[in-house]
Amino acid sequence: MGERDDPGTIGRRVQRLRVERGLTQRQLAEPVYTPAYISTLESGRVRPSDDALRHLAERLGVAFDELASGHSARRVTELRLRLTEAQRTLAVGEAEEAAEQYAGLLGEAETHGLAAEQAAALLGLGECALETGELVPGRQFFERAETCLAGAPLPARVPALRGRAVAHYLAGELRYAVYLLETALDELNRGGLHDPDALLLLYASAIGPYMDMGAHARAAQAAEFALALAPQSGDPALVARMHRSVARTLVAEGRLAEADASLAKAAELYRGLQIRTELANCHWMRGYVYAQDGQLERAEEELREALGMLSARRAALYSSQVAVELADVLHRRGRSDEAAALLHDVLGHLSPERGAVHSAAAHRLLGIIAEDARRTEDAEEHYVRALSLLERAGAAGDLADLCRLLGDLLRRTGRVEAALDAYRTGLGHRTAPGTTTLGPAPAQPPL
Repeated sequence: MGERDDPGTIGRRVQRLRVERGLTQRQLAEPVYTPAYISTLESGRVRPSDDALRHLAERLGVAFDELASGHSARRVTELRLRLTEAQRTLAVGEAEEAAEQYAGLLGEAETHGLAAEQAAALLGLGECALETGELVPGRQFFERAETCLAGAPLPARVPALRGRAVAHYLAGELRYAVYLLETALDELNRGGLHDPDALLLLYASAIGPYMDMGAHARAAQAAEFALALAPQSGDPALVARMHRSVARTLVAEGRLAEADASLAKAAELYRGLQIRTELANCHWMRGYVYAQDGQLERAEEELREALGMLSARRAALYSSQVAVELADVLHRRGRSDEAAALLHDVLGHLSPERGAVHSAAAHRLLGIIAEDARRTEDAEEHYVRALSLLERAGAAGDLADLCRLLGDLLRRTGRVEAALDAYRTGLGHRTAPGTTTLGPAPAQPPL
């Protein structure tokens, strides 16, 4: 049986339902029990057996679970059905509408004391906040979800933990984000908890922080693992919609256990829809690797694939980040005007609190383009803006490279002392203890 309330709570619930139905204690008790037993039960002085609760539930016209825990099986099932509908709303890119749905569901789950449903609603609100770039509220939603799931196994807690790590990453807190993700990966793999969905979420989410920290080999490995795990998380929207529709008909027929099973399948598939963003990250990483290898045409194809997947879901913040990488490839292919136009558009969607590292990358590339066009003042302005953003985010590898670019520019324009200061700043960040070392990699999955 499921969780049961204390005897006092059950007694008060029995008394309320009996009075609502106009029954006396004798009418409720007969033919199996006595009025004295019902009186003792309603006063909370006895813990009823399962048999007694089944008898009372039948006489009162309620389900056993509702009498024992106060949770209506129908209410819980319908709440879960609406949670899957909210997931679908978010999956098709309607983050604001989904947030409204989740907020209402959270209130209902809290009112009825349904911890698992509270956690699901909080996770949804966190994902909505990430989609719209509201990072602080998003992180708080994920933290609350982790609290609700404190006693659950690690795979069940991974979506909340991953959401919190992504919020820290997007806010520019790269090392802490990696720490959270790698700690969970290590625990899952060393403990033999091979949950493909959990592992896929963690590996794919680690790619961005790895790239920004200059840990390109580790990022490529994470992308390899994520792509290998993805086929185990099949996510066709049509199948999910079918399970959701079947669940609705089963609820109407009162076949609640079967409806729950169907909803579980739908929820799993909708989680797969969330992985479209993560698979886009894998295309993003492959594009980056091709660009580093000089295969610029293939790099552009991969980055445009990633950008198309993200734009289709209206994930503005993530789309902006990939667009910066694409602009770099376009510039290297000799299409600097196209790259600059893309970057100026991107900067309208980024800020120090929303994508600081990629905002800095956009300014850095605009500086290079301006320098190539001999617009020295524009180039210097972009480099200085990028420097400020990177210092705030702690992106040591990018910061050192930017100081070199700024120093070279200042030296060419005759400002030798200022150039030396820029070089010294870059060397300081390059050699600072711990700024470029991540430590041992987490244990690998048994693929």
